[in-house]
Amino acid sequence: MNTANIMLVLSSTWQTLIMVFFSSVFSTLLGLPIGIALFITRSEAEGGLTPNRAVNIALGKIVNILRSFPFIILMILLIPLSRLIIGSGIGTAATIIPLSIAAAPFVARVVESALSEIDSGVIQAGRAMGSTNAEIIFKIMLFEAMPGLVNGFTLTVINLIGYSAMAGALGGGGLGDLAIRYGYQRFQTDIMIMSIIVIILLVEIVQMAGNRISAHISSKR
Repeated sequence: MNTANIMLVLSSTWQTLIMVFFSSVFSTLLGLPIGIALFITRSEAEGGLTPNRAVNIALGKIVNILRSFPFIILMILLIPLSRLIIGSGIGTAATIIPLSIAAAPFVARVVESALSEIDSGVIQAGRAMGSTNAEIIFKIMLFEAMPGLVNGFTLTVINLIGYSAMAGALGGGGLGDLAIRYGYQRFQTDIMIMSIIVIILLVEIVQMAGNRISAHISSKR
């Protein structure tokens, strides 16, 4: 593999890291409040702090609909939105928009699931101490659910690495785009193999880091 190809791989890896980082941040900012809302609007029997069946059902339907869209189709549908916000429908920056929206419903369900695992006695203790709902959510529930949230966030980042690779099929840049344009269309097998290896390494690094952080948080509790 010559120097030029190595530089191509490095440049594409950087693009992938940019896409995954920013889409992870934005999808968390979108999905976290939705996940909290899904949990607290459950019935009291299910641990909801402010039960609201109508809101819970509506949010659940929206999340399920967005999760059911294949990413490639969602990315095509969101090209006008990317063009409106970024000024372009293709490229690394434009891909962050559909990546964030695609991952947000997954984050929401992860948050809801992590909160569901909290011992109800902890929440009841918070209420007995006179804590407000906001205090229970941000000082008790999120703290208690942190190991599960970290594990869920790890899975989200790994999914986004896979989504970013698929985005290459529509000119999204990154390792997926490199593998398609050079590895597949130009029959440069070495670039294809290197792109796959880097993607695998990224997934392994993220998984190891997530496991260690989650284990560290659990050990400190």
